[in-house]
Order: sequence, then C-alpha cells, then structure tokens
Amino acid sequence: MSLFDKKKTATIKTSKVVAESLGKVKKEKTVKEEKSMKDLYDSTDTSNNKQKKVSDKKVFKYEQAYNVLRKPLVTEKVTNLGVYNKYVFVVADNTNKVEVAKAVNQIYGVKPIKVNMIKMIGKATRSGKVAGKRKNWKKAIVTLSKGETIKIYEGV
Repeated sequence: MSLFDKKKTATIKTSKVVAESLGKVKKEKTVKEEKSMKDLYDSTDTSNNKQKKVSDKKVFKYEQAYNVLRKPLVTEKVTNLGVYNKYVFVVADNTNKVEVAKAVNQIYGVKPIKVNMIKMIGKATRSGKVAGKRKNWKKAIVTLSKGETIKIYEGV
C-alpha cells in the first residue's frame, strides 16, 4: 500500500455575510470532500504545470562553471589582449584546460579555440618584522574565434 492510495478527509468551511436591516448575520456552511494524498500533493492543472517546470528549470550541462571561473582579470595588459580575441580569467587552482573551455561555453555561450593556463606563484610579502606569502593562484587565457566576443568590461 503506497502513500498516495490513502484517503484523507478535508473539511472546508465557507462563510457568507448577509446584511439585514437589524445587523449582520453570519452563516456558515460546511462541506466535506474526500481527497487522496495524490490529489493534495499534485496541482490541479497539469498542462500549465509541465510548461512552467520546463521554463523555470535552468538546464546546466556543466553545473560547476561558476566554481571554475572565479572572476575575469581586468588589467591594462589584459585589455590590450582583447584586440587578439583573448580574455583572461582567474580560475580555481585544481582546474584544467578542458574544464575552463566547458565553463566559458556554459556561461558566455561561446566556444573557445584555445586555452592557455598559467600557474602564478604567490609573492613573498613583508610588513615590518612579519614576513608572509600571498596565495598561489591560476589564470587562464582563453582565445576565441574571429567575430566572437565576451562582454566583460562593460561595468568597469
């Protein structure tokens, strides 16, 4: 016996207010309906519900695209690379070229021709007597075909 086969009685109360010359009189009407558990959890209009599910649900082929591409790198040298259809991103340390290409395709909708990866070693820093080191990070240079662009620098 499944959960949806059980019947549940639902009591619905409706009230009507009738104004009379002496005052307001309240009448209550009680209606009992038998509904199955399936009816309670299922919506009444299935055709609209199916269309709504398709439109509301985003299709992610590569769900971790935003974890791979951390942020676009915006420097003077990188903006000059835009002439050659090259864009630079700060990426996660454990990603490879294939993952970066898939993430760019998923997020921006353009397929890269070439992806170059550079591992950046953190610089040694010093503040008075305290010595430290910046974190290591990785950047990816993504080359696109002619005519394709990514609008990264719009709000900068």
